[in-house]
Amino acid sequence: MGWSIHLHLLAAISWIGGSIFMFVLGLTLRNKSDQVEVYPRIGPIFGYFELVSLILLVSTGIFMISQNGLLEILISSHNGELIETLRKKLILVAAIIIFTIIHFVIAIKTNKVPRTKVEHLISRGSSLLIFVLNLWILHYAIIIRHIL
Repeated sequence: MGWSIHLHLLAAISWIGGSIFMFVLGLTLRNKSDQVEVYPRIGPIFGYFELVSLILLVSTGIFMISQNGLLEILISSHNGELIETLRKKLILVAAIIIFTIIHFVIAIKTNKVPRTKVEHLISRGSSLLIFVLNLWILHYAIIIRHIL
């Protein structure tokens, strides 16, 4: 696997660590004026950093799947603990990508502009789902590592 696993792990640390940081920030910044002051400043920087991390995660993941001949096995009817766990992880990755796109679109659209209640609800909901899915994906990554 070489360099790809190292890049994948670095991107995962960045992605999940950033998600945890933003989750904690969201819980601790209860004052609306603090939120108005902080989020427009760190949001764009954080968003692009996380986007690069996600692109690295997906691209190195695809590379490793391809390099290890797992693509054919993943789309076949082959069932084994490793393949089933990897399939579950990839389904969650697809979900996280969808929720990230939704969150990113709302964030760009409403940066420095007040959000509607629906935008606020969708943004917060997608952010929470991203956080939970990150931990779930990490769980499957640990299982995969244990199997290997």
